[in-house]
Amino acid sequence: MAYSDWEPVIGLEIHAQLLTDSKVFSPDSAHFGGGDNEHTDPISLGMPGALPVLNMRAVEYSVKTGLALNCTIRRKSVFARKNYFYPDLPKGYQISQYDEPICEHGHVDYLLDGEMKRVGITRAHMEEDAGKSQHSGDFTLINLNRAGVPLLEIVSEPDIKSPAEAAEYARTVRTILRYLNVCDGNLEEGSMRCDCNVSVRKKGTTKFGTKVELKNINSFRFVEKAIEYEIQRQIDCKETGEEIIQETRLYDPTKNRTFSMRAKEEAHDYRYFPDPDLLPVEIDEAYLEKLRAQLPELPIVRAQRFQSEYQIPAYDSFVLTTEKAMADYFEATAKASKNPKAASNWVMGELLRELNEAKVDIEKSPVSSANLAEMITMIDSKEISGKMAKDVFGEMFKSSKGPKEIVKSKGMSQITDPAAIEKLIDEVFAANAQAVTDYRGGKVKLFGFFVGAVMKHSKGQANPELVNQLLTTKLKG
Repeated sequence: MAYSDWEPVIGLEIHAQLLTDSKVFSPDSAHFGGGDNEHTDPISLGMPGALPVLNMRAVEYSVKTGLALNCTIRRKSVFARKNYFYPDLPKGYQISQYDEPICEHGHVDYLLDGEMKRVGITRAHMEEDAGKSQHSGDFTLINLNRAGVPLLEIVSEPDIKSPAEAAEYARTVRTILRYLNVCDGNLEEGSMRCDCNVSVRKKGTTKFGTKVELKNINSFRFVEKAIEYEIQRQIDCKETGEEIIQETRLYDPTKNRTFSMRAKEEAHDYRYFPDPDLLPVEIDEAYLEKLRAQLPELPIVRAQRFQSEYQIPAYDSFVLTTEKAMADYFEATAKASKNPKAASNWVMGELLRELNEAKVDIEKSPVSSANLAEMITMIDSKEISGKMAKDVFGEMFKSSKGPKEIVKSKGMSQITDPAAIEKLIDEVFAANAQAVTDYRGGKVKLFGFFVGAVMKHSKGQANPELVNQLLTTKLKG
């Protein structure tokens, strides 16, 4: 979008629910679902005298994420109490981190419209989630199953310059989290949520405008649309002389607008202080080295390797590495078929289309990477044509059978015997004698007609290259 004399300044706060079995300070289940208030104990309920005990798996996942986001890991981080009253926060405070977070000063690189971009990471800190309020008329129902679930809040620098950049940055962070297997990134279930900080300023100026926070957006499309609306709203305010208030706003996707939720609190409003019930988290070099060794090949590194090792375009490599399972599938297919570009085309084309229509994850694909590689090899060796391969693939997806079995059972082998193809051509010529005479009389555009007629007569099984070669020779007379 173009904003005439104005430019947006955008930063994101991504709340990622860590994939631990239990909550961050209690043994309650941290899994999604369950009956209302089923996953609760005295710690989740904030009962007097109930003491928190830190979940070390949550620390491990936080450190791994920090390393993957190119952050500095603090050797000593401290939990703090963030004091505010809300019905879904029984203690009256949230355990979070304030001035000594576990991860700081990182960055994320991502590709948008063929251009590499970078967003700085200010910090990534651990905290507990609050419960969930469900408003119904004059009543509010509280479900505390989510209270105490471990979160990592990833706070970006205000480096994002457009709604599209914001959405792509959020997608990239989600991909990294899923590669690490520390968060499932399920926005619909709330295991990843985005808060967007948005302001506008005159182009050419460096002073930030008044920041507005858009709270709890749960889809990348809505991140983009909410920010687009908010930028235009703020520009309209600026140009009409209306004051922009520092506040928290919510996004209504049905009406495609933001509306005020509450005045934005400052840090001092929360009266942060170190939690007296929790010791500082101290991390040594041996622990860091152990976790570094466990990191998988991350998506941007894998995409760059795919480009150099398999000679596929940058666009293909970034699409194929958006999910680890898809990258694994492609790589297995590329190696087995020895034709990486064909593997890329089939995975990004036919396979993804069929999986999307069937709403099936690639891990459960009825077409195995080995079978897809075998089919590509059959195309390369001229056993089947590209057109025949589409029919074979469709049958593979329906039945999970291998390509050789399908080709044999349906009699789909490609005709590569020149004598057999010459016989087909002679039969087509006999049935279309006038067309042959017209072609030899100068109507060379009829060549395509003969190619189509021979292919139809062979039920698509004749080798197209041989058909073209033999037709060229025989039509000369």
